[in-house]
Amino acid sequence: MSKTVILMVSGIVIGWLALALSHYGNPPNMGACVACFLRDVSGGMKMHSATSLQYMRPEIFGFVLGAFLMALAFKEFRPRAGSSPMIRFSLGFLMMVGCLVFLGCPLRMVLRIAGGDWNALIGLAGFICGIGGGALFLKRDFALPANQTQTKAEGMLFPLLCAFLLALTLWKSEWFASSQQGAGAMRAPLVLSLIAGWVIGGIVQRTRFCFIGMVNHIFLFGRWSMALGVAALTAAVLIGNIVLGQFHGGFAGQPIAHTDGVWNFLSMALVGWCGVYLGGCPLRQIVSAGQGDGDAAMVTLGMLMGAAAAYNFNLASTVAGPTDGGKITIVIGLVLVGVMGGLYLKRATSQAEAGAEKHNR
Repeated sequence: MSKTVILMVSGIVIGWLALALSHYGNPPNMGACVACFLRDVSGGMKMHSATSLQYMRPEIFGFVLGAFLMALAFKEFRPRAGSSPMIRFSLGFLMMVGCLVFLGCPLRMVLRIAGGDWNALIGLAGFICGIGGGALFLKRDFALPANQTQTKAEGMLFPLLCAFLLALTLWKSEWFASSQQGAGAMRAPLVLSLIAGWVIGGIVQRTRFCFIGMVNHIFLFGRWSMALGVAALTAAVLIGNIVLGQFHGGFAGQPIAHTDGVWNFLSMALVGWCGVYLGGCPLRQIVSAGQGDGDAAMVTLGMLMGAAAAYNFNLASTVAGPTDGGKITIVIGLVLVGVMGGLYLKRATSQAEAGAEKHNR
């Protein structure tokens, strides 16, 4: 079976699972969303006080543990870390704020499009432009420092922490905050959530399915396999929504969305640009953390803190639109990632010149 077919089948399965999660209890057009789930988890751990957005989403733990088990089964558990951890943490933080100004991660962006939310098309345009901007830096040899091999014990810390939190949630749920109304109170059954999370995590680990990779592969290599996988996911959810009577095309009145096109565009541009530097979208980061990547674990922790900060400091959008704080943070974030790219390019150029001079001697 060709890689393209595998990615398309994977996209269909992920799409159907996301559709099932939404149909059986998760919020509309939010069957699977890493940003939204981490937002709820941060609330469940009482890192923010938005009472309608607090729940220890089992899907998040499923993503990590599904990837962990799949990596072990196929001998792809390779602990590594040490590549600019604070920069990765900061990029994860900014990427999460971008998601919450848009109101969704790249996966939810696609689910929103498949549900008829045309605001997400504007977000997609920004996402592609952000990835394109980051790809320009990659073509000029931008790269964060190389990571280093770590012990298996260190690589297992993050997935074991997730397993512990899941067990603690099941055993002592009263220790965690849990919304009684709002998006945090809209939940698919626990078993379905866990199974869907495990399956999606396992699929992403095996196929390297990634929404950043979808565009990056086209810009850098002219490869369309990942894009066809995402297209298959979108088509599967679109057909399912039509069959279930859940498709509602338009800009206004979409669930958990706003209509401010400028900030939908810019926020997802920031998400795409950060994702290029990090080497993957939020879903890909959390799955990589599950297979022993300590750098991806730092990104995930940055996203978790970003989710908490977004609600503690009024950065996240509402259905009424983005906040002033959110707009300022997006602009600052875009400037920072641009400056960061320039500094790393300067460093790469200096190293290349030093290497050439040494060689000539």
